[in-house]
Amino acid sequence: MPADPAVVSAAPETGIVLAPSGTPPHPLRAFWKHFAENRGAVASLGVVVALIVVAVLAPVFAPHDPYEQFRQFVLTPPAWVEGGSWDFVLGTDEVGRDILSRLIYGARYSLFIGFSVVAVSLVLGIVLGVTAAFFGGFYEIMVERLMDLIMSVPSLVLCIVIVAIIGPSLTNTIIAVTIVYLPRYVRLIRATAKAEKIKPYVTAARVIGASRFRVMFVTVLPNCLAPILVQAALGVSDAILEAAALGFLGLGAQPPTPEWGSMLASAREFILRAWWVVTFPGLAILITVLAINLLGDGLRDALDPKLKRS
Repeated sequence: MPADPAVVSAAPETGIVLAPSGTPPHPLRAFWKHFAENRGAVASLGVVVALIVVAVLAPVFAPHDPYEQFRQFVLTPPAWVEGGSWDFVLGTDEVGRDILSRLIYGARYSLFIGFSVVAVSLVLGIVLGVTAAFFGGFYEIMVERLMDLIMSVPSLVLCIVIVAIIGPSLTNTIIAVTIVYLPRYVRLIRATAKAEKIKPYVTAARVIGASRFRVMFVTVLPNCLAPILVQAALGVSDAILEAAALGFLGLGAQPPTPEWGSMLASAREFILRAWWVVTFPGLAILITVLAINLLGDGLRDALDPKLKRS
């Protein structure tokens, strides 16, 4: 049976197949092919999507209002434990609030903090990193030294200092964590942009008269997205952990807000006689951070050509 000319080309006089000539796969299809090879990343993607859906539709999934107190069911154990009730599947806390409902609503706050920090850090990091790479000189030095100054202080310590100055609240937590994690984006984007700006396609764009703004943000920036996306995915989990740590210290979201870190803080004194009030918020943080980290690893493997399998 003769070969399909749309798939292969051949030299008629020799009968040797030279090379495939089919249409290359769509970039998204090629990305998914490599991403799907990592089963852990695919499973983590499912977990993250499920968390987002639960957070967005919290009123639908939560069996009770997260602030409602059932005084006759204070510190009720989970439903499968003796003394538990199926009205409160994961039990209740020290004032009779349903833990499952608070965890579901808490996903809203934790994911909101994580995505907000990454979004703001990305915007500021792109502006500072790309402009530093292209303008250079004194401006680049000042940006680099400022980032070095921020990175010289341990992240949690700097967050505590910032929140202590501007006051504890959910909004101020986002501001503090954004400042702490900004340097990683600025340094990454600056390094990637400096490597890209010396390539021939950038020179060609300048020769045909493209403005500096167009070269920076239209020509170069799209080619820096792969490492940025990987860093952003991993940054969400770091922001969630940092916010939970501040909440645990009483410097983040304030009670009775059902944020996972503040839930751990209010429950720590009951750890010996009511293990569920500490265990379930801790598991929520663990599962969320682990899933996001595995998803970030999968993105890195799929987007980095050096790591792609043949």
